[in-house]
Amino acid sequence: MILASDLRKEFDPVVAVDDVSLRVEGGRILGLLGPNGAGKTTTIRMLLRIIPPDSGSVLYDGEPFSDRVRDRTGYLPEERGLYRKSRLLNTILYFAALRGVGEPGARTRAERWMERLDISRYADFRIEELSKGNQQKAQFIISVLHEPDYLVLDEPFSGLDPLAQALLNEVLRELRDEGKAIIFSTHVMPQAEELCDDLCLIDGGRVILDGSLDGIRAGFGRETVSLEFAGDGSVLDTIPLIRVVDRHEHSAEVVLDDPSRSGEFLTLLASRLEVRKFEIRNAPLKTIFLESVRRGRRPAGEGAGP
Repeated sequence: MILASDLRKEFDPVVAVDDVSLRVEGGRILGLLGPNGAGKTTTIRMLLRIIPPDSGSVLYDGEPFSDRVRDRTGYLPEERGLYRKSRLLNTILYFAALRGVGEPGARTRAERWMERLDISRYADFRIEELSKGNQQKAQFIISVLHEPDYLVLDEPFSGLDPLAQALLNEVLRELRDEGKAIIFSTHVMPQAEELCDDLCLIDGGRVILDGSLDGIRAGFGRETVSLEFAGDGSVLDTIPLIRVVDRHEHSAEVVLDDPSRSGEFLTLLASRLEVRKFEIRNAPLKTIFLESVRRGRRPAGEGAGP
């Protein structure tokens, strides 16, 4: 289990992380979510003692971060840190050696992982010759090759195409089922909704929502209206029945002040737009996040934070 309590970090005059607490058990995936600049990367760097917190603590199965804990931890940084002139397989083997994985085991594991992530054919390519997505796969292999108990992944889906994202989803579920405690950060809510058991959403360096995914949905306790339309969607900004709207060019997710007035809302909407889809459904995570930010507090519900 990874347990972080009351983490705070200030880069004068900005408070980057303010009283953030989270926990993830073995065999579960926690998504550290929030918009760009929310404090996710700073939190991850404090978890791994890359930078010390101004206050707060981090424990791994009850002990503070140490060389022993580091050896049991896999880290994928947001920035790519690979030697661009080095060849792919040699790069992976080099980092494996730094983690104490010797030959022939390191080569066997590297070849197995390259096959699993569909980059075996690039074994002799230089890192600079690989696509951004394949460089990201290489970094992921480096983070798991020493078979860590804890995985901390900063924006692991960056640069991956949809097929590669689906493959990584599958791999992360397998690692979770092996008992790994996994934290990954992202600003893409659908990724977290598909993959995570638990969530910690931060904005402006503060936790605004945390708990199990099911608990957060139950705590939100609202339905949303999913819309598709033709016309100028900016009219949605003028309808007083709406509490929150997440609007795109020809679609939107809407939270009403009073869900029982959905019929009235549809009548009003149809007088201003050509409505092509009107569906009442459980609120998606992005809508819950937007509403929680707007209200500036956590909704009632299950909390998984310590």
